Amino acid sequence: MATLEMVRPRILCRPASYIDVGIGRDAVQLAEFAGLKLFDWEAYILEQSLGIRDDNKWAAFEIGLIVSRQNGKGSILEARELAGLFLLGERLIIHSAHQFDTSIEAFMRVSQLIKDTPDLNDQVARMPNSHGSEGVELKNGQRLKFRTRTKGGGRGFTADCLILDEGMYLGSAMVSALMPTLSARPNSQIWVTASAGDKESTQLGLMRRRAIKGDDPSLFFAEYSIEGCTDFCDPDVRDFKCPEHLAVNSPEAWRLANPSMGITITEEAIAREYRAMDLASFKQERLGIGDYPTGNDAWNLISKNAWFARTTTTMAPRTGVVFVVDVNPERSYACIMAVGGDDDGQIVGEITSDRSGELDYRPGTNWVMPRLLELHRRHRPNGIVMDLAGNAAEFKPKLENAKIKVIAPTTREYAQACGKMYTSIVPGRNNKPNVWHRDQEDLTNAVRGAGKRNLAGLWALTRQNAATDISPIVCLTLGIWGHEKLILEKKSSLDVAWG
Repeated sequence: MATLEMVRPRILCRPASYIDVGIGRDAVQLAEFAGLKLFDWEAYILEQSLGIRDDNKWAAFEIGLIVSRQNGKGSILEARELAGLFLLGERLIIHSAHQFDTSIEAFMRVSQLIKDTPDLNDQVARMPNSHGSEGVELKNGQRLKFRTRTKGGGRGFTADCLILDEGMYLGSAMVSALMPTLSARPNSQIWVTASAGDKESTQLGLMRRRAIKGDDPSLFFAEYSIEGCTDFCDPDVRDFKCPEHLAVNSPEAWRLANPSMGITITEEAIAREYRAMDLASFKQERLGIGDYPTGNDAWNLISKNAWFARTTTTMAPRTGVVFVVDVNPERSYACIMAVGGDDDGQIVGEITSDRSGELDYRPGTNWVMPRLLELHRRHRPNGIVMDLAGNAAEFKPKLENAKIKVIAPTTREYAQACGKMYTSIVPGRNNKPNVWHRDQEDLTNAVRGAGKRNLAGLWALTRQNAATDISPIVCLTLGIWGHEKLILEKKSSLDVAWG
């Protein structure tokens, strides 16, 4: 039987200060002595995480691992805990998980390994298993404690090793409670293990961004995933036939994101999951494609100061008004905006809202068409602007059937519109800004997370990561273009309530 080649992490960050991983190799051997035979990729992660510097301290203070479920990250943690107790002499190891069941399962697995290994079990004083006190205590006083995470859980302890499993649920308050447990120890480590995160995965997203940036001298980080398609891939081939990315239904992609495929996870099992799960869930749960929140790398397109300098509370779109609609790539949110001239000739954009004040930036798309028809009936704008290369194009036939004018830029016009939006907001040597916004949080969040991509020899809007929805700033960009294309001198009767 041929030996499978070890899968390498797609994202890998290693401290430059490594001089030796001998302790890691010893930890792998200890695990095998206890009946835990690590796979090659698991052994690699453990060895690298326990590399030392020339002063014999850990090269990595933080260890992060993102890999899809059922691949075996739990075995790595068990091996690390065995090493802490029986190889490294760590006085206290804390293992925390988001869910009680996960914490208990981890306790049961490592305690069973110890019980089944007489040479290790002889060193144990007791293994309390009552609710809330699960752990392992050795005769020399060393302890391994298992906890379910709470805001204050872990305070008062001084740990040598802190393990944070289910790191996709890790919040800043939890980290604030637990990180000080390491400060009094001379050679401590913190481990964060997780499957792919979502928009709530603030701490995991922060660690991942530091790993990608690659300048943290004490971080070891590995992620097993594929690089998925973005909203800028051709929608006709996206996810399945894109020349730039692996097809999400290909065994090659499954293998790269699942290092234990062919060992404990079969291709057949993943194929069943693919057929049974919706595409977004499959990409996150099995291919490691996360949806992380925008972090401190925001404001890369327009500076915070420049953006808020264009805030108005008194101006409103009144002349040459167009409505604009955009839908994000996942179709999870859509946005409608009004853009037009103010009485003084300045351009103002705002997300529309109904009479109750609910903004037209909402989940899903089913609400969009009825709302566009309602807005058009009430206010008779000069047209509705959209990008026909995006998901909003689905509304074009129905709007035209209703005799509503649809305005759409060409690819080059859209790229030009992006440049125009920028110079209309950010002051420069030869341009004076003339675009204002009404300080709406959803629009500001879109600007925070927007970036640039090349398009038609110019540039166009892109999002910094999959967690950012830039549809509101896309609407503003298209609206400026549409307003200037169809500007009318005649004032409309529009008011600032878009009900």
